Amino acid sequence: MSAAAPLRRLARPRTIACIGRNYADHIAELGNTRPREPFYFLKPATSMLHPSSGAVLAPRGAKLHYEVELAAIMGRDVDEAPDTDEAVAKYVKGWAVAIDMTARQFQNDAKKRALPWTLCKGFKTFLPVSHFIPASKIRDPHDVRLFLRVNGETRQDDSTALMLFRIPRLLQHVTSVAPLEEDDLLLTGTPKGVGEVRAGDVIEAGIVVDGVELEEGRIEVVVEQRATGYNCEAREA
Repeated sequence: MSAAAPLRRLARPRTIACIGRNYADHIAELGNTRPREPFYFLKPATSMLHPSSGAVLAPRGAKLHYEVELAAIMGRDVDEAPDTDEAVAKYVKGWAVAIDMTARQFQNDAKKRALPWTLCKGFKTFLPVSHFIPASKIRDPHDVRLFLRVNGETRQDDSTALMLFRIPRLLQHVTSVAPLEEDDLLLTGTPKGVGEVRAGDVIEAGIVVDGVELEEGRIEVVVEQRATGYNCEAREA
């Protein structure tokens, strides 16, 4: 029997494009409006947190929320991709599980004042990611189950079949604005069940394909209070 292939860390991307509001129940739970076309924002590459690379660091005073997502990993540069399954097969070399951490009070404030989302999404460690999942292990990315647990309690558990915009449409939309390059990430949105975590909490996330959890897709990370850096409490004083 041959040995299992070693787990691979994700390469560092230049662009991380994150789709928002792509699951109806998640839109409802946050009181948002359903978009007419895919809606996306960017996270800095320095927000990535690889497996076994430390804790999620909660900025002082942040209301820190988790959002589990399926991430597509580009296998080549792509500019103006067509909205087809063939385009996904051509340009996506693999997948990963990702947790889009969000400082929720800053996001709510940004939405009210029509400001960018960089502050609420861009802190260091705000994107825990799994190891690389080869494309061959996910035959249909619209038929897998994403889950997230906090301290052993399931908070998110839904099928990617519930996406409002399917992945070919997401890839077409994002690359119609600007190209994605090899190793860039396209996060495809989060299902319902998002919520707050605090220092000391343990977050687990993963992906289930045909009833089997993929080892490559596992995330387990603890939340720690950040002692230095941006002070959310001072901002709100």
